[in-house]
Amino acid sequence: MSVTSEARAETASPTLRTGTLGTSDIAFFVVSAAAPLTVMAGVAPIAIVLGGIGAPAGYLIAGITLAIFAVGFTTMSRHVRGGGAFYAYITQGLGKPVGMGAALLALIGYNGMEIGVYGLLGTATADTAHALWGIDIPWLPVSIAGLLLIWWGGFRSIDFGAKVLGVLLVAETGILVLLAGGVLLEGGASGLSLDSFTPGNVLVPGTAAVLAFAFTAFTGFESTVIYRREARDPGRTITRATYIAVGFLGLFYAFIVWTVIQAFGNEAVVKAAGDDAGGLFFSAITTYVGAWAADLMHIFIVTSILASLLAFHNAINRYGLALAEEGVLPRSFARIHPRHRSPYITGVAQTVLGAAIVLGFALAGADPYTQLLLWVNTPGGIGLMALQLLAAIAIPCYFRRITHNEGVVRTVIAPVVAAVLLAGAIVLVVSKIDVFTGASSTVNTILVALIPSVFVIGLLLAWRLRRSRPEVYARFATEPAEPQEQAEPAEPTAPAASAEPTAPAASAEPTEPAASAEPTAPAATAAQPLA
Repeated sequence: MSVTSEARAETASPTLRTGTLGTSDIAFFVVSAAAPLTVMAGVAPIAIVLGGIGAPAGYLIAGITLAIFAVGFTTMSRHVRGGGAFYAYITQGLGKPVGMGAALLALIGYNGMEIGVYGLLGTATADTAHALWGIDIPWLPVSIAGLLLIWWGGFRSIDFGAKVLGVLLVAETGILVLLAGGVLLEGGASGLSLDSFTPGNVLVPGTAAVLAFAFTAFTGFESTVIYRREARDPGRTITRATYIAVGFLGLFYAFIVWTVIQAFGNEAVVKAAGDDAGGLFFSAITTYVGAWAADLMHIFIVTSILASLLAFHNAINRYGLALAEEGVLPRSFARIHPRHRSPYITGVAQTVLGAAIVLGFALAGADPYTQLLLWVNTPGGIGLMALQLLAAIAIPCYFRRITHNEGVVRTVIAPVVAAVLLAGAIVLVVSKIDVFTGASSTVNTILVALIPSVFVIGLLLAWRLRRSRPEVYARFATEPAEPQEQAEPAEPTAPAASAEPTAPAASAEPTEPAASAEPTAPAATAAQPLA
């Protein structure tokens, strides 16, 4: 009878599917969010125009900077177990008001990075249909269909999403590897050269613009920590997935951009990119592999965009879930689907928001690429970079407050260096914002001003919650009790116990995780955020 009532309780309040994601699964989510094929085919040619043949070095520099950031970031992930990821880390280090501002920045940043891409989905699909079959389709129905498809993917279980992203990521990276292989086998247009990495070609005025593009190409790599509750052995899995993601993206981006430069030759590539930036990669793969590969690339760009949308959608859902559990967002957003174990109400809300913005731009007659994509994505990307900067500042502050065995390189030197480099990267992006948006100075000023404005609203919200809802303020970004993370693995023991004749022993079984978690409680208490 007690076993039945326990099962009903579990059905009434299901949890996320803990212990589900391995290192490769989380890495798929993160790398898919970055959309490597879309970044390379759509953005890298512009970087070559602006920075010349030294463009590959810009992606390496950005990767090294974010790898330095990852040192402190992953170290903190072993100590802070909250579901709020970025804002939880910032709260623990810099206090609840700053953490509340960071939470709103996270919502704006991740939503901006996703919703704007529905404009790109519409235009890329239309371009693919025209290129392959000669038909013209409107972008809006494609974007709306994409919204529904991504909602369904997020509604399904997290392991289903990981499998889908794994297949799509292999496809988009595979076509780029195929291009690189063709160029290397042929020896490029005029022999292979490493001139792209010489100081004379890297230290040029255009490198600043290349770096601005390069940093935005890594957007979303830090979302590994969002999946902590669903990860197997999160202390190790999160760290490995983060380093794999940033290392792969940095090396892969630099390699592919260098390969395309070899395809045209150092003397001709800048002119070729300037004449037809959108067709640079298609021209290269047609020449070195074949027209059939160019057709595949058209299709895989669409699937690359879908993979990025699904990855960001899942990340947003988990941020919304964490804020709802803490009482900042409506409590209904914390509901978990009993079968798929997904935060499905948050997914619905996110899809409705996306549809409202997409339809708003469409009704205003806005261009889906130059306005919906660029105007919504740009503040989203800057917001996420601001979160990285705040997290880098929070890391040494946090480790000064607790007793730990981590080294000074991980807890002080690497985060401080990362903070300086990230601050420089934000300045670069803001200074080159006209290159990103192609908009007027008035529009650019509004887009940049959104970030500090949202942060200030978060500070005001924290002040209001502290006065009017002190229980919510006190609960914000606090460390969860250890048994919450271990609740899911205990599920299989109930049926096994019921099958055995020794039912009393089964009822005693669930108490073991709670007992084993007790030694960690003092550490969690010591790590509570500043008021």
